[in-house]
Amino acid sequence: MNLSDLKPNKGAKHYKKIIGRGSSSGTGTTAGKGEHGQNARSGGGVRPGFEGGQTPLFKRLPKRGFTNVNRKEYATINIQELNKFEKGTVVTFDKLRKEGLVKKSYDGLKVLGNGKLEVSLTIKANKYTKSAKAAIEAAGGKAEVI
Repeated sequence: MNLSDLKPNKGAKHYKKIIGRGSSSGTGTTAGKGEHGQNARSGGGVRPGFEGGQTPLFKRLPKRGFTNVNRKEYATINIQELNKFEKGTVVTFDKLRKEGLVKKSYDGLKVLGNGKLEVSLTIKANKYTKSAKAAIEAAGGKAEVI
């Protein structure tokens, strides 16, 4: 086998159709858009979801529930994941982001009580579950609400 024998797989390369460049090109005049009508005109066409005057599907379906604009979304972390910190560390939201325990920005931090905490830490968070608060204080740490 030589480098000169190499060629792309069948169907991997194809000719790009050039449209609207004169009648001799085969796709001139109407440029593949048909003769007349809304879709043939410049800026023509219909918006997504348009069904030709029939009531669109999104209007036919019933509305359910509502979206609370004041909703706060908290990043959650279990106390067992905090064992990686050294004794006496002050754990904040920013520190958790640097460690990669929290991926994106949220409205605050909520500590959940799953697992066992073996290190005494000072944790600064917005919310705690009862079991998380009890486990932190049992390990000799502090649960501060910010």
